[in-house]
Amino acid sequence: MQRTKPPFRADEVGSLLRPPKIKEARARLEKGEIAADELRKIEDMEIEKVVHKQASLGLKLATDGEFRRSWWHFDFLSHLTGCELFHPDMGIQFAGVQTRHDAIRVIGKLDFPDRHPMLDHFRFLKRYADQAHVTAKMTIPSPAVLHFRGGRKLISKEVYPDLEAFYQDLGKTYRKAVKAFYDAGCRYLQFDDTVWAYLCSQEELQKSRERGDNPDGLQEIYARVINYAIAERPADMVITTHVCRGNFRSTWISSGGYEPVAETLLAGTNYDGYFLEYDSDRAGGFEPLRFLPKGNKVVVVGVITSKFGELEKKDDIKRRLEEAAKFAPLEQLALSPQCGFASTEEGNILSEEEQWAKLRLAVEVANEVWGK
Repeated sequence: MQRTKPPFRADEVGSLLRPPKIKEARARLEKGEIAADELRKIEDMEIEKVVHKQASLGLKLATDGEFRRSWWHFDFLSHLTGCELFHPDMGIQFAGVQTRHDAIRVIGKLDFPDRHPMLDHFRFLKRYADQAHVTAKMTIPSPAVLHFRGGRKLISKEVYPDLEAFYQDLGKTYRKAVKAFYDAGCRYLQFDDTVWAYLCSQEELQKSRERGDNPDGLQEIYARVINYAIAERPADMVITTHVCRGNFRSTWISSGGYEPVAETLLAGTNYDGYFLEYDSDRAGGFEPLRFLPKGNKVVVVGVITSKFGELEKKDDIKRRLEEAAKFAPLEQLALSPQCGFASTEEGNILSEEEQWAKLRLAVEVANEVWGK
């Protein structure tokens, strides 16, 4: 019952704690003590090591840990044609802490550039993943992320007086991105997405209204954009999504179970797999998994937390998988940490040793539940 294609029975979301050498090099670059090429060489070495580390744990995939990124989303979005990074007066408010003051706005017609830097990032990752005999996994933010957080205010009305034209260009941009990554050799692509969780949070919905947006009907719009973006992917390409409730220095943003979006998300979007967070009471119960269609789709159950270092007990994880299997067949389930370990370069509050222990635990439990 192990899987030979993604998502695997033991999987991971994407980001990993940045090694000290990368943090030190980035700090020196900011001070002007080293050149960008020197930082890149250090990133190259650390990515090569971390790919082999993931393989050594028994994982069948490897990411580059998002080591070249500062943010899980802004580094990708800022290089889309028509987008720019800017610095508002406030950062993103998490529970008790605020991020750096960075954001993205749309100032021109959207497009995916042929030389988007993350294409080369993926090619580098694939070279070493192939050597380690694991599948290279690439993570990018979902198209919904470009709209929801800033809403209408951060999309130029001169360029897009009508949001429908924005949504159409957004879908076309991501369809082009999917093809570009496929042509670069990517067979495992993931759209990371905080928005579906925000649509489950009354507080986040109210914030959307206060920004002057109307969140009613967004589920259907986002599903339409996503389905258009991934509609032409070849049969040998797997595209998953990760639904996140916020992950910054071990804190969070949204609360609420998946019930309000589950049918649209699980049955109405054409993803191959869904990484869903189930590491705290804020996620609600497993009942929404009943909307997962019978067939090939897989839900990767995130019952191992990436937010703190204490290691979960195997029996507790197995019990939770049994609970999930009451609502979706066990053969359509898999296991992973609930989120990445460093959605931003600051990272969560745990050690690298604790991070690796969590991923090793996922592999061991998956082998015991689904067989080697």
